[in-house]
Amino acid sequence: MASNVVQLPTAQDVEEAKRSSRALAKYASADRVQLSIKGSNNEKDEIVLPGPVVQLLLNILAEMSRGNAISIMPIHAELTTQEAATFLNVSRPFFVKLLENHQLPFRKVGSHRRVLAKDVMDYKSSIDKQRCDSLDELAAVSQKLGMGYDLDSE
Repeated sequence: MASNVVQLPTAQDVEEAKRSSRALAKYASADRVQLSIKGSNNEKDEIVLPGPVVQLLLNILAEMSRGNAISIMPIHAELTTQEAATFLNVSRPFFVKLLENHQLPFRKVGSHRRVLAKDVMDYKSSIDKQRCDSLDELAAVSQKLGMGYDLDSE
């Protein structure tokens, strides 16, 4: 992850991503999409994209059209503790404590810890689910106690 240079899309990139996203969205449920592509050197090619690649491209284009930078990482990639902490939006010392408390598996390379991206993503999904469950429980208690958080009135 550290070797990838992430750049924000330009205004032209954002506009092109919007147009491309709208055009590709028509084929979102297709098993395969055949595309004709032409490069700046006017060379033309025909390519076939599997359905999952079309979905990934749609996600990338959607983020770019919002002006967001994109980074793609293989699920089996090993991350440093700083890369994992950045992904989780926590400090590196906090993340190291998670590892020391056996919240996530890791391996040591010399004196450095490495974690699998998949394990970090699974952990994030787990804590996100816990947060949602806690918020749902708090909302239910608030409704039961009549604390003005009536979801039915919206």
